[in-house]
Amino acid sequence: MAIETDRLITARPATGEEQQFERSLRPPTLAEYVGQEKVRSQLEIFIAAARARAEALDHVLLFGPPGLGKTTLAHIIARELGVNLRQTSGPVLERPGDLAALLTNLEPRDVLFIDEIHRLSPVVEEILYPALEDFQLDIMIGEGPAARSIKLDLPPFTLAGATTRAGMLTNPLRDRFGIVARLEFYSQDELTTIVRRSAGLLKVALDEQGAREIACRSRGT
Repeated sequence: MAIETDRLITARPATGEEQQFERSLRPPTLAEYVGQEKVRSQLEIFIAAARARAEALDHVLLFGPPGLGKTTLAHIIARELGVNLRQTSGPVLERPGDLAALLTNLEPRDVLFIDEIHRLSPVVEEILYPALEDFQLDIMIGEGPAARSIKLDLPPFTLAGATTRAGMLTNPLRDRFGIVARLEFYSQDELTTIVRRSAGLLKVALDEQGAREIACRSRGT
């Protein structure tokens, strides 16, 4: 029997209180985001250009091991652009209609964040292509011989996709991302800074040695 190794350990879904707690610790801007210097610089340039042109940011793929801040960066991108962020994940989008419902409710230049984008089903991924390239949605109306396809225009938007397994993305999907950012493990100094910042937000007393002890046990994340 085949075993899906990525499902051997399943995290308990976070409660609303836990999600709010996590959001309170996230840096709100790129300037406050610690680490990932290359990615930050890259995003700063692209975001500034998009804002200057009053256009949607090009589609962004964020990839790297878990715990490096992909979700945080997606939230920052939307905030820096001054637009809404709609969040979902690949496994949740089981049918084309699930994705269509999200796409048709986007406002101009909104960010649609799809976590675990490598787990999109082929049928869902298929309708995503024209949405990414032409901001159009192809929908089938009816069934059998009477079925017909109609095109719906979508507002320009940005897809931010996150994955821990970039190699599992299909080439057609990967090619539609104009911005590809690889996140690296954090240094101990960066993690120490993150720990001190979090302690300050939580109003927890923590000396430098304590912060470094926590950082060195964080395994780069």
